[in-house]
Amino acid sequence: MTLVLVEHEAGSPTDTSLQALTLARGVADEEGEELVAVAIGDKGDGLADAVGEFGADVLYHVTHDELDAYAPAAWAASLAGVADERDPAAVVAPGTDRGQETLAHVAARRDLPLAANCTAVEAGDAYEVTRERWGGSLIEHARLSGDTKLLTAAPHSVAADPAADAGDPAVEPFEPTLDDADLRVRLVEREEADVEGIPLGQARVVVGGGRGVGGPEDYDTLEELADLLGGAVGASRAAVNEGWRPHDDQIGLTGTKITPDIYIACGISGAVQHMVGCKGSDTILAINTDSEAAIIQKCDYAVVGDLHEVLPALNEAIRAEQ
Repeated sequence: MTLVLVEHEAGSPTDTSLQALTLARGVADEEGEELVAVAIGDKGDGLADAVGEFGADVLYHVTHDELDAYAPAAWAASLAGVADERDPAAVVAPGTDRGQETLAHVAARRDLPLAANCTAVEAGDAYEVTRERWGGSLIEHARLSGDTKLLTAAPHSVAADPAADAGDPAVEPFEPTLDDADLRVRLVEREEADVEGIPLGQARVVVGGGRGVGGPEDYDTLEELADLLGGAVGASRAAVNEGWRPHDDQIGLTGTKITPDIYIACGISGAVQHMVGCKGSDTILAINTDSEAAIIQKCDYAVVGDLHEVLPALNEAIRAEQ
């Protein structure tokens, strides 16, 4: 049996959890075993239809008076408690901050190895895994052993693919046994980012600006292009460090990872940390004066020229077609 942690927002599964379910379903099919989902907290029982669509046979709904907010050790105790009851061959979590942290706690509790950010898994006595390292700049092939295999699914590297035959999973309530140590660290307050328009991580068009933009006032042209295309504006770490854009706009290893249909990178050199954040883009168009810039070598299309001349002309052309 393969166990999957499903993160959700008020009873709606996250995209990364659906990706983890897809990866886990492949493992369960190879093992010839059930696929069991685990949802923690209020409204988790409302995930039955969604996880059933992705092949789950059973949904464990974990509830406890102290689990209204995220607490990593408590989530790990809950997931480990379900694992003790079902004795899975593998436990899978989405490769998000919470998924990674929760499964790391499970690994420490059970003295088991953990393979993080997996993109492909071949089941067996030892699992053959392909996983991303160094923010996706290195692909590793490894063998994962242990009585229970623990792994996370690399975000946006496995397409969320519904099962051929949607199921109607039984919902099993589960109340974990928690102690004070499990609750020493927990989320006590959540503050929403002051973001207008389309969130960067959800935008289908992203216009990014780097140090080559020149200054904060020069982002007006990028904002105009994003508005014309119904997209969002992002920035490189260099631009954020200069104070030109807020950290919420940062694209990269220490910022947001984007997956738009098209990413228009303006005045961005293409450092590894930035490319990690935009490598999920279907198409990358780079505008840069330096034909030798790293991003020119990695993009799908390039305009070698001054963005202060290219963008106004592009904006005018788009307006003429609208």
